[in-house]
Amino acid sequence: MSSFVTGLVLAAGGSSRLGQPKQLLPYGRATLLDHVLDTARACRFDQLVCVIGGAAGEIRATVGFEGADVVENPEFGEGCSSSIAAALGTVDERCDVLVLMLGDQPGVTAQSVEKLLAGRDDAPIAACAYADGRGHPLALSRRLFPELESLHGDKAVWKLLDRHAGETADVPVDGPVPRDIDTWDDYAQIAR
Repeated sequence: MSSFVTGLVLAAGGSSRLGQPKQLLPYGRATLLDHVLDTARACRFDQLVCVIGGAAGEIRATVGFEGADVVENPEFGEGCSSSIAAALGTVDERCDVLVLMLGDQPGVTAQSVEKLLAGRDDAPIAACAYADGRGHPLALSRRLFPELESLHGDKAVWKLLDRHAGETADVPVDGPVPRDIDTWDDYAQIAR
């Protein structure tokens, strides 16, 4: 029997360092978040969830959320863990594996996600092992959902990987860790 996989795109950040919603930055033929959602749709997840927070109204009006369940996180200023907790109530009860993707990381490909899922075996946590380090996306089994729900802060999911170090699968994925867009310099590098 194959696993039921939910893709969770975390796109709730307030973009404080950029001064405008990074989700709406022009990228490819649309916006940065449209690009990431297109990648997530190409992964053919059984369910797709996207969490938004900062500038939620503007993002809803601009981004194409076809095929995705959209969750608004009013606590988005509390970091990624608050977005994960906000989304868990929307995750299908049949979900065996949750794949976390970042809404500001356009360099992630559907092939990377495919490798991650194929290489995790039955590990409760799997991370992409890029040429220069560990990075997103991450795959987490349902048995970790209670721990996910209780996380606090922005880097808490990495502490979860540390806590379960002996059970974490590092799945080799080609290339460097895809860059997050947090600053104008990051955006300039990616836009090239």
